[in-house]
Amino acid sequence: MTDEHSGTGPGPVERSVGDTTVLAVRGEIDIAAAPLLTARLDALTAAPSPDVVVDLRATSFIDCAGLRVLCRARSRAEELDGRLRLLTADPRFRWILRHTGLADAFEVHTSLTEALRAAPGGSRASDGGRGLRFLPAW
Repeated sequence: MTDEHSGTGPGPVERSVGDTTVLAVRGEIDIAAAPLLTARLDALTAAPSPDVVVDLRATSFIDCAGLRVLCRARSRAEELDGRLRLLTADPRFRWILRHTGLADAFEVHTSLTEALRAAPGGSRASDGGRGLRFLPAW
């Protein structure tokens, strides 16, 4: 494990940018970190039309528990006519999304400016090359 394991360090940090909440997550998103992140994302996706960007740029690892947390939050947001976007430029994370069949499930952006400007439903991870481009599988 790394020294930045989210289960032992500070929790997610959030800020508002207009009507959007940006939740910055650092370290590892694993079974130890999942309960804290689930609780925070549940609170952020409880109101009507939630608008959340999960900033994963400082995240070093994600496992199936972490993916489950993100899927749950995305489903909760969409049920309330809201949005959940992911912010990362890490090709390993995009590879994980693609190989778990989740590439079409999330809006994935490489910059906060892009994520905040994106129209609803835009820039899906496998959008035919208009947004993110995947590296070849290794």
